[in-house]
Amino acid sequence: MNLTVQGVETRQLRNDIPKFQAGDTVRVHVRIKEGDKERIQAFEGVVIARKHSGVRETITVRKTSFGVGVERIFPLHASVIDRIEVVRHGRVRRAKLYYLRKLRGKAARIRERDTRGERAMAAAAAAASAGSDNVESVETPANTETES
Repeated sequence: MNLTVQGVETRQLRNDIPKFQAGDTVRVHVRIKEGDKERIQAFEGVVIARKHSGVRETITVRKTSFGVGVERIFPLHASVIDRIEVVRHGRVRRAKLYYLRKLRGKAARIRERDTRGERAMAAAAAAASAGSDNVESVETPANTETES
């Protein structure tokens, strides 16, 4: 890619996007302009696909509204997206979850991913970056097991 194009694209990348993947439930806050007014609308659903990279990256979010499946494709780095919140992390074995389109009700459920270890690591990193020299050991699931 041309260096000038690459430089322009890197300036347009957003840095406030949380880490998430297919199977995670996210709440995307979108700016909607109606006439001369502007409001923010939340769209909550399961990420079924994440495509492309860089400034062209998009996510497909699916939800069921009044018994009807609704999908929206969001450009990840667009200015119409106010913010993205990760509601819960799902445990899936695919990068694209298009098979969820055929499933209804409880069959379309996604198991929740265990993030206890990740949260403990993040807490330890935050404590270390805060400058506390006397940080006690952080309890992780491996540390809490009792020996017999």
